[in-house]
Amino acid sequence: MLLDQTYLQLLLGKKNLLAFSGGVDSTALFFLLLEKEIDFDIAIVDYNLREQSKEEVSYAKELAKKYNKQLFLKETTLPDSNFEANARKERYGFFDTIIKEHSYQNLLTAHQLDDKLEWFFMQLSKGAGVVELLGLQPKEEKNGYKIIRPLLQITKDELLNYLHDNNIMYFIDHTNKDTKYKRNHIRQNYTKEFLKSYKSGVKKSFDYLQNDYNELLKVEILSNQKDLYILKNQDNDLLNIRAIDKIVKKLGLLLSKSTKDEILKQKEIILSNKVVVAITNEKIYICPFVKSSMPKEFKEKCRVLKIPPKIRPYIFSQSLLIE
Repeated sequence: MLLDQTYLQLLLGKKNLLAFSGGVDSTALFFLLLEKEIDFDIAIVDYNLREQSKEEVSYAKELAKKYNKQLFLKETTLPDSNFEANARKERYGFFDTIIKEHSYQNLLTAHQLDDKLEWFFMQLSKGAGVVELLGLQPKEEKNGYKIIRPLLQITKDELLNYLHDNNIMYFIDHTNKDTKYKRNHIRQNYTKEFLKSYKSGVKKSFDYLQNDYNELLKVEILSNQKDLYILKNQDNDLLNIRAIDKIVKKLGLLLSKSTKDEILKQKEIILSNKVVVAITNEKIYICPFVKSSMPKEFKEKCRVLKIPPKIRPYIFSQSLLIE
């Protein structure tokens, strides 16, 4: 089994961090990366939820030592209420901290085709458009690094066959069969059998949908200085909010449906005390939120140039050129 050449070009010569669990997917990706001589280190989170998790951490340490990889471990305990969402937040917060402290360029996750189809069905059940249906992207820009998912065209069964053919040890998390979680319910009752019968068609459909997604999310950036983005207002709320969502993700925020609605309603808004979005008749401005005293002459120049008030402090604080 080969990683797509596109991924090799993204990863070779870069500083990569692999989100590892000891399960089928991340273990397969670990050894596929080794085969291609791609440099990487690993990070694992132990939620102290299962006795087996200690064995998985030991396995991660064993692999790290054997193959000379740096290992980052976080141990935590979370409440049962809304566990999946809290675990994801904890996990990605941990990865984000490591990446920034150690200057990694890419975060690699082992999401595969089954995961992509599960997400598709989950969003379909709630009502969603193309962007939401294709939430798992092969490459995603974050604030200062990329999330790369090299296995999205490979099924779990294909990964299992790879591990068995190469006599590679892995763990099975039996909580993944607990159908009280919606994702597990969809996996057990729909995606597994669907992929067994229609794997080739599913892969082709996702390719076609990805092309549509890429066209839909094309963003016309008029200017980009540091973290100030100026986009063309496309006179279409749907296209504008897609573009805003894409840029805001780069600055480290995820937008909920209600927040997107509020952006379109207010036109100029501060998000989570971190990011400013301002929509004018011709342009969309996005930048980090800062507070800064500005001289009267600078304010007047911004007024003449029709730069929104909440955008001005960032421009001034970063000494950016305005025309």
